[in-house]
Amino acid sequence: MKITKYPQSCLMVETHNKRILVDAGSLKYQDHFLEEWKKADVILITHKHGDHIKSDVLKTLEVPFYSTQEVSNAYSEMKFNLVKEGDILKFDEITVEVVKAIHGYNPNLKNGKEVLENVGYIIDDGKHRLYITSDTICFPNDYKADVVALPVTAHGLTMSSYEAALFTKELGAKLVLPLHMDNPSYPTDLDYMKENFEQFEVPYQILEIEESIEI
Repeated sequence: MKITKYPQSCLMVETHNKRILVDAGSLKYQDHFLEEWKKADVILITHKHGDHIKSDVLKTLEVPFYSTQEVSNAYSEMKFNLVKEGDILKFDEITVEVVKAIHGYNPNLKNGKEVLENVGYIIDDGKHRLYITSDTICFPNDYKADVVALPVTAHGLTMSSYEAALFTKELGAKLVLPLHMDNPSYPTDLDYMKENFEQFEVPYQILEIEESIEI
């Protein structure tokens, strides 16, 4: 499984000759990303915020899109295959589990910006389980994954690195890919993040934009 990071929470996952693009958003978008995004076989969106979906670009792609009813309502110019928590998607040898996610709240999300429907995705290729959590606060679950990509910025909207480290331990994951760190409005305390991951003995790797990792 090859994972390539794009800004904020966007990942391209390549396995079994399939490319799954997740949360291709507008934050720090660069035109040349489109050449790679065009190669996606499937695009998954977790929730409606613009840093997770760049609709003006994505709507030009002839690719099947999967997301929630709330996202479909927000971007009526796009056609979505609707998903909800508990759904199972099959793409040849790849299984995608649609799982729970709870977007946090702070007063910046007034006037229609609050997320009421949010999902994460666990991508299972038979060898690895990659859990992409979406922007979520911590919650009890029985999910299992060996790699987890999650936000660590807190600010009421997502887990901090402290909860993220504990969340990872419960998953049984052997590697964390921290996400959601490219928005200057919600800066990440990298020293605090490293302190928490190291305290709880959670291996992590920070990917730069367009950097890839093979697992």
